[in-house]
Amino acid sequence: MNEIIKKNGVTFGIILGLFSILFTTAIYVIDLKLFTSWWIGIVSIVIAITIGVVLVSKTKKQLNGVLPFKDAFTVYFIAALLGTIISTVYNYVLFNIVDPGAKQTIKEITMKYTSDMMEKMGAQSAQISETMQKLSETDNYTIGNMLFGLAIALVFQAIFGLILAAIFKSKSPSEGL
Repeated sequence: MNEIIKKNGVTFGIILGLFSILFTTAIYVIDLKLFTSWWIGIVSIVIAITIGVVLVSKTKKQLNGVLPFKDAFTVYFIAALLGTIISTVYNYVLFNIVDPGAKQTIKEITMKYTSDMMEKMGAQSAQISETMQKLSETDNYTIGNMLFGLAIALVFQAIFGLILAAIFKSKSPSEGL
């Protein structure tokens, strides 16, 4: 594997991980209700996408404009994998060791938000009760649930990485410039 691919993947993976840590910490410090805010999720996704685009663009430039599809995907996926692992470990430590009470507060906020949304959508009270029961029994911050979330995140990261690689890949000489 090309050293530039490795170096950029690791460097940007650490950047993504640190961004996630800072973002999560800011939400944690400001207001736990923000963990259920849709626009916070959108902001986080836009920033992560921007970092990914900068990563692949920078890598292509460092490789003198020659970036095969495989290398474009690889550099992005290394960064995504490392960033997601850093984020997951941080969240586990924050919500299971540093402040386990915060995960209960977030669960309660999520349950209230979900109940309100279901009522607005006209859900039956039995349906709402069943959903609330399931939510109350779920701990999103167990090792198993966090690893499952990490796996799901990596699937979406891989899909985005494939799209990004297709956009930034170099054309082969037979395709022309």
